[in-house]
Amino acid sequence: MRALIWLIGIFALAAGLATVASINTGYVLLVVPPYRVQLSLNLVVIGLLAAFVIAYLLVRVVRRTLALPGAVGAFRERRRRDKAGRALRDALRTLFEGRFAQSVKFADKAYTHGESPAMAALVAARAAHAMRDETRYKTWMARVAEQGDEARAARLMTEAELAVEDRHFDLAAERLETLRLLGHRQIAALRLSLRVASALRHWDEVLKLARQLYKHKALSDEQVEPVIRRAHVERLRQLSGDGQALADYWKSIPAGELKDRRMVERAVPILVAGGQGALARRKLEQLLDAEWDSGLARLYALCGQDDAVACLAKAESWLKQHPKDAGLLLALGRLCLQAQLWGKAESYLDVSLKIEEDVETHLALAGLLEQLGRAEEAQAHYRAAARVSAEPAGSVALAD
Repeated sequence: MRALIWLIGIFALAAGLATVASINTGYVLLVVPPYRVQLSLNLVVIGLLAAFVIAYLLVRVVRRTLALPGAVGAFRERRRRDKAGRALRDALRTLFEGRFAQSVKFADKAYTHGESPAMAALVAARAAHAMRDETRYKTWMARVAEQGDEARAARLMTEAELAVEDRHFDLAAERLETLRLLGHRQIAALRLSLRVASALRHWDEVLKLARQLYKHKALSDEQVEPVIRRAHVERLRQLSGDGQALADYWKSIPAGELKDRRMVERAVPILVAGGQGALARRKLEQLLDAEWDSGLARLYALCGQDDAVACLAKAESWLKQHPKDAGLLLALGRLCLQAQLWGKAESYLDVSLKIEEDVETHLALAGLLEQLGRAEEAQAHYRAAARVSAEPAGSVALAD
């Protein structure tokens, strides 16, 4: 339809021009002494139009001819860049495929042709590192450094990541600190910093980074809990020789993190060994009153070193609600041992064993019986403890 409209328009224009030309009687007189030339106006107009078109085409031909060397050069440059870009893509592909020698070869080609030299050098450095070629790795990293600020962050991040892979954590920490000073605190850098701080046992830094990552939703609840738990427990171990510092640190732990019962379970023996049994006792009582946990109840006996009678009274109040909890009965037996209530201790330990056979219960009862001069019965419990201890290994062997 469009072509038909154009065709009709052209014919209409031609008809109009023919009509105008037929009624135009004007002429043009050219005087070039001693000559005079009289031409039809229509002919002059047509001639001028034809001359303009010819001149325009001639100028276009001349310009294209003059621009031909530049066009050829641009074509060659585009082809060179296409080849270099393809080489860089091949370098990345072969790096991910694990063909590291080929990756270095393609990256070298891309670098030589000036296609993203910083990126090409980084790819080559990673490939050289994967081949454990330290000389080429350092050479390519030096070439990355030559690119200046453009590739500084990428170079530092790569060096830190590869240093962690090689377990050179001090070097990784140095590179990450430089990144931090430059203002680069991306999630990837924070994750790497967390790994480095954990490897270097900088537990305060681990806690800070884990909380930051959790705040930015880079760690889930299931991921952050074991990290924070380990950091707190290891920090408590570092402070175990200073009772006051241990108490101050325990009190500084946020209430939300103290709800982690597995962390409290690991921390209680450290607190008791550091002379802070009262803090451990208060926390255990708080958690057990809120929600019962047999594993924490077993640990309550450790808190009886300062006041075994008071702890015994509290534990017996729990026994009314949980009369068949083997862990609580074991704790009661140990508390009775601390209070030198030998008969009650034996009774509680016997009941605990009837509910659940346990190595610790057998050993506690064996120690009590030895103290009471009942060596044969004590030896029987020692043998039972050894048998119970060996049972999991035997089960595994049978399963295999």
